[in-house]
Amino acid sequence: MKKILIVDDEQDIVESLKFVLETADYTCYCAYNGEDGLRLAKELVPDLIILDVMMPKINGYKISRLLKFDKKYKDIPILMVTARSQEEDKLIGEETGADEYITKPFEMEDVVNRVNKYLRKD
Repeated sequence: MKKILIVDDEQDIVESLKFVLETADYTCYCAYNGEDGLRLAKELVPDLIILDVMMPKINGYKISRLLKFDKKYKDIPILMVTARSQEEDKLIGEETGADEYITKPFEMEDVVNRVNKYLRKD
């Protein structure tokens, strides 16, 4: 089963994403701040990361940049989810290596479809 790391400081979002993704046959791991998210990403080497931007300790942009500029982790797709919907925020997301930029509030089905797109469910 494919491993997904969900990193967001909003517990209800993490729990909701975890529920729908596990229903779609993915294994989910969760972190509630940037520091734990980065540590877990390096420990687990997940197949995909869902990453919030504004979080305690380390923000999502910095995590994305640290992972995408490291040969060992650069191929892990990162779906950035955030309440920041300005065009400049999306550009920063792209510059730090995010593969997708999803603004909150979002439809769970949309997130699952994007995850499936990157993990090519058979």
